[in-house]
Amino acid sequence: MEEKKYTVMVVEDEALLLQAINLKFKKVSINVISCATGEQAFKYLEDLEKLPDAIWLDYYLTDMDGLDFIQKLKTHEDWLKIPVIVVSNSASDEKTKNMLALGIKKYIIKADYRLEEIVDILETVIKENL
Repeated sequence: MEEKKYTVMVVEDEALLLQAINLKFKKVSINVISCATGEQAFKYLEDLEKLPDAIWLDYYLTDMDGLDFIQKLKTHEDWLKIPVIVVSNSASDEKTKNMLALGIKKYIIKADYRLEEIVDILETVIKENL
């Protein structure tokens, strides 16, 4: 039986990291929708026929922060079903608590994990939400 191929929307404004994430996901047969801004991500979400299986969200984007992104995501009923993992360079207990209260699945500090580990965490979250 062939394993399902997932699609992940990666919202990351750091170009080199976005490229690295893309390459890593392709190696493990995960489709990637790359977005450099929050607004670009929402344009994609509005136009996609099939929503992504998960969203990798950088907390600090050039056009909005993770809190703004999640609040906007909550304005569309179908988008609420997409599991979100926030991957950030920093976190306070309050920020993490607020994001988890808004429904994100995980809040990950980039420096604490290798890219492969974050991909594994993301795949686990997707499987738990199927």
